[in-house]
Amino acid sequence: MTCTVEARARVERAARSLRDTAPTIAVEVLDPADSPHDRWTLDAAIRTAGVPPTVLRELALAGLTLLPTPAQGEFATVVATV
Repeated sequence: MTCTVEARARVERAARSLRDTAPTIAVEVLDPADSPHDRWTLDAAIRTAGVPPTVLRELALAGLTLLPTPAQGEFATVVATV
């Protein structure tokens, strides 16, 4: 298990990267107390029908785990945890 400070930093770094590199509508970082997954969580809405490779790359670089989410029409919802 990773340290809380390290986990938070990884999620926040990924959130900043997504804001800069992806066609993002919104990116939110949830702490374990607020997340339904009980861990640091990144929740993002992307302006594409699927998750673009650039988003997957940023999540992988941060060491986050992508969780399955249902499609939202023309928008992709990305949920990833540490």
